[in-house]
Parts: sequence; structure tokens; C-alpha cells
Amino acid sequence: MLSNYLPVLIFVIISLAIAVIVIVLGYVLGTHRPDSEKLSPYECGFESFEDARMKFDVRYYLVAILFIIFDLEIAFLFPWAIVLDQIGLFGFASMAVFLGILVIGFIYEWKKGALEWE
Repeated sequence: MLSNYLPVLIFVIISLAIAVIVIVLGYVLGTHRPDSEKLSPYECGFESFEDARMKFDVRYYLVAILFIIFDLEIAFLFPWAIVLDQIGLFGFASMAVFLGILVIGFIYEWKKGALEWE
């Protein structure tokens, strides 16, 4: 019974070995030239040691919302693709309407310039 899990154990051991080798090689062969910019923490594209109540651009929120919308689109496509042969033409038409609405929204955002970064 346990011999059925031997390939899984071998796979885990090999993947851990490859991960350790890649990390060690990156550390050993990588260049080490730190400066103030590389050592400073990165926070949303603005200086991290300014006033906490400063205003910043709304485009950060817009990019996040657009990412969530199109990421959820992909999340809905996977289960649909798995059961497509069972749900038939109605399921295909439903997903076509769903994707059509998202494409119209994407075109609207594109035309409004929401995807442009100055």
C-alpha cells in the first residue's frame, strides 16, 4: 500500500532538492552591491517616510479593481470548461454572454483611457 506513494515521495524530494540548489546558486553567484534605493522598502510607488495622510493617485485602486475583475473572469472559465460537454449549448451561450459583457467593459475602460499610465 505504501509503495503506491513512492513516486510522490521521490517527486517531493527532487523538487525540494532543485529548490534548494536554485536558492543557493542565486545567493552564491548573485552580485552584492547594496545601496539606499535597494535597501529601502517599497510601498505603492511613493516614498515610505512621508506623511501617512498624503493623497495618492486613484489609479492604484483602478488597476487593482481591473485586475480583480479579469482575474475572476478566468476563475469562472475553469469550471465552465470542465463541464462544457454536460451543459451543452445553453451553457456555451451563457458564457458567451458573460464574456461579451466583460469585453464590452474592457473596451469601455480602454477608450476612457483607464489603462493608460502617465
